[in-house]
Amino acid sequence: MRKLLILTVLAAVAAFGQADSGKQGKQQASQAKVLTRAEIDSLLAKPDQVLIIDVRRPDEVKDIGGFPVYLSIQIGDLEKSLAWIPGDRTIIALSNHASRGGRAADILTKAGFKVAGAAGAENYEEEGGKLTKIAAPPPNPNAKENAKK
Repeated sequence: MRKLLILTVLAAVAAFGQADSGKQGKQQASQAKVLTRAEIDSLLAKPDQVLIIDVRRPDEVKDIGGFPVYLSIQIGDLEKSLAWIPGDRTIIALSNHASRGGRAADILTKAGFKVAGAAGAENYEEEGGKLTKIAAPPPNPNAKENAKK
């Protein structure tokens, strides 16, 4: 009986430890609304009232495409960039599938910005929206000279 009790306690401790470590590995789900193509297009119809903050890496924007006008702030830099984000526009937080965009929307909402929600560039395109392909600028032939100055 004593062995059974000890085994039960050990199993409970092991199960609790695994459940707790699983929570640490997962990020909390975003509270942001994921916008549809129709909702995004409706917001973009008033360009003077909306701001797209794209939290993707530059290579993702180049490879996948994005919107013609946006503010690029990678998700890791967002909190330290809040001071220079315009506060007079409704914000769409953009990533590839709205996951990072959702986290960005939560950060922005908590900081007091008016956020319409999160959007995924690839989701928008899958729903028939047109993304702008952005070509990388050619290398600057004078870059080495300018770096020496």
